[in-house]
Amino acid sequence: MKVLVISGFLGAGKTTFIKMLAQRTHRDFAIMENEYGEVDVDSKILQQDESTKKLNIWELTEGCICCSMKSDFAASVLTIANTIDPEFLIVEPTGVGLLSKVLENLAKIQYEKIILLSPVTILDGHSFDRYLKEFPEIYQDQIAAAGTVLVSKEESASPEELAVLESKIRKINPTARLHTEHYSRLKDDWWQQLLKQGLKGKLPPGADADSDLQNLGLSDISFKTADQLILFLNGVVSGVFGSICRAKGFMQAGAGWLRFDVADRTYSITGCEMMEQSRAVFIGSSLERSLLREALQKNLHR
Repeated sequence: MKVLVISGFLGAGKTTFIKMLAQRTHRDFAIMENEYGEVDVDSKILQQDESTKKLNIWELTEGCICCSMKSDFAASVLTIANTIDPEFLIVEPTGVGLLSKVLENLAKIQYEKIILLSPVTILDGHSFDRYLKEFPEIYQDQIAAAGTVLVSKEESASPEELAVLESKIRKINPTARLHTEHYSRLKDDWWQQLLKQGLKGKLPPGADADSDLQNLGLSDISFKTADQLILFLNGVVSGVFGSICRAKGFMQAGAGWLRFDVADRTYSITGCEMMEQSRAVFIGSSLERSLLREALQKNLHR
């Protein structure tokens, strides 16, 4: 079983990349999701998508596999190797996890049946400067420990802007395979090669970094109309509910179900299939927990 770690800060687009990886390679995958939050959202999205819904998806919540959950993480990886035994295990750590620590934990259980591949970090180029300033330990570690760094959300950037961004990334990791062009434009051969690149050399050193981010997970949430969801998300990005750097979820709004995603003070809304239970997670600092609960659960029992 070959293990590929897909790292990246909150909202960088790791889950989107994993879906495209499945589409472009058509290989035998199992996926391990490590949510930073009290409820799991990403695995439900993967289970709904046509490209990944048939894959084995393992969920690890309420802890970070780079530190507090490392024993459970190791046991889960060994269980997958010894039971499902997929060709590849894709590990998506929480967005605030230290990539170097995840690799160290995996290296401890590596043997002839478990092989580590060169890790990938997805980087939101639009938010690079802000996140590097606000979360330097985590952000630099995720870049420095990566074998491949892919820039997302910069499709409209000029060549000059991309050159400046590349220079900044190279100061943190001068040897990574770096692509400022969006990965969706890369050829099929590149995607296949990604699954053949082993982890070479010594693991990069990683310092422990305690995140001061808070998280709130909510279930059984709804809005009476889509317009109410839009008003709510405007409040989220404007700071009404605290300094929220990442939020995502799905819920019923009126007659249909909607999925929302918040990253870097912007939000998007798309339709989705009916789920067994509505869920949302909010990650940030100084969260207004009571206001969030009131806004999202006010329609219960009415």
